[in-house]
Amino acid sequence: MSTEQDQYWMRHALQLADKAQSQGEIPVGAVLVKDNKVIGEGWNQSISQHDPSAHAEMVAIRDAGKNLQNYRLVNSCLYVTLEPCSMCAGLLIHSRIDRLVFGASDFKTGAAGSLLDLLGDPRMNHIVQVQSGVLAQECGDKLSAFFKLRREQKKRLKNKA
Repeated sequence: MSTEQDQYWMRHALQLADKAQSQGEIPVGAVLVKDNKVIGEGWNQSISQHDPSAHAEMVAIRDAGKNLQNYRLVNSCLYVTLEPCSMCAGLLIHSRIDRLVFGASDFKTGAAGSLLDLLGDPRMNHIVQVQSGVLAQECGDKLSAFFKLRREQKKRLKNKA
């Protein structure tokens, strides 16, 4: 994939992150692409679905599996605004996704090179190619603004009490 294509699909993922934020979720979006076509998309829904596994990546991969009627998603690329956690990284391996492109690094829970490198571990039965930092500033700024607003809201509630 070219840099332009990676940025195009990351912008799509950023739009999905906006959907998450509009629903009160952490603004993370993911789009799964095969042959330059969307096969699945998702955004964080853990809070609204009462489901700790409803991360953007999980939702997008489940959507793609249903759309393709196959749990193996070979020759596909996942674009996500935040580096996947270990749960999501494991799903990328099991679903045989070829490539991951992410925006912002996650130094607290990232499993694609920041905290762990699950996707590049040679002991795994499938290795996922990783491209990090695509539109990292935009992705990171969206998350930072969300958490800043959330802290301000909590502070206001605390002051009222």
